Amino acid sequence: MNNIYIPPVVKNLLIINILFFIGTWLLTSRGIFLEDSLAVYYFDSPKFKIWQVITYMFMHGGMAHIFFNMFALYTFGSLLETKWGPKKFIIFYFITGLGALFLQWAIQAYEVHQILGTFTNQGKINLEALFTGQFNTSVMNMAQATTFRGIYFGGMLGASGAIFGLLVAFGMLYPNAELFIMFIPVPVKAKYIIPIYILIELSLGVAQIEGDSVAHYAHLGGALIGFILVKLWKDKKDTFYTLYE
Repeated sequence: MNNIYIPPVVKNLLIINILFFIGTWLLTSRGIFLEDSLAVYYFDSPKFKIWQVITYMFMHGGMAHIFFNMFALYTFGSLLETKWGPKKFIIFYFITGLGALFLQWAIQAYEVHQILGTFTNQGKINLEALFTGQFNTSVMNMAQATTFRGIYFGGMLGASGAIFGLLVAFGMLYPNAELFIMFIPVPVKAKYIIPIYILIELSLGVAQIEGDSVAHYAHLGGALIGFILVKLWKDKKDTFYTLYE
């Protein structure tokens, strides 16, 4: 264990995420719900606060959620931070996290526009009444009311958008690295498994399966911004990249 090296930014991100998770669990048991103020809400929601665009990245919804995100952060983030350096890595991490949020917001704005004809409520819907299950049937039907209520009162949390950015960066920089994937008995190269994972997220986002609470478009937003940043930053003379392949 003494030989395990975790670069400084990854180490601090792990610590902050774990502290947020423990704090959320302890306060929830006392009737205080941090998700109400630290998860991020649609920009037109009465629950939206500006600090949520950052704090949502440190909030997680359960043990499995934080475990897999932190495992990926340690596994892929450590290598990328060692390659890029702390400053470049943390810029990448937060930009992909913000990209994840902005794509999610864009999809939500489109859905709101489909219902109201505008991207914001503008007083058309009594949000307090909607929150309690009441809505004007002349404006929207039951399915639309459910969608609208989910957008305005459903918070998003988790580091998954930034994690998807890291996955894409790893796949682009180290395409021939072999990864062991759960339920697959043989190692699979990153250049094969990561694009497949992205396509699965895209299909799930488009399908909009009832009961699916995962923000698939946020994952895709982080992946897209990660792809763009790596394309902009990639140095073709990088000898470490050449040797690793």
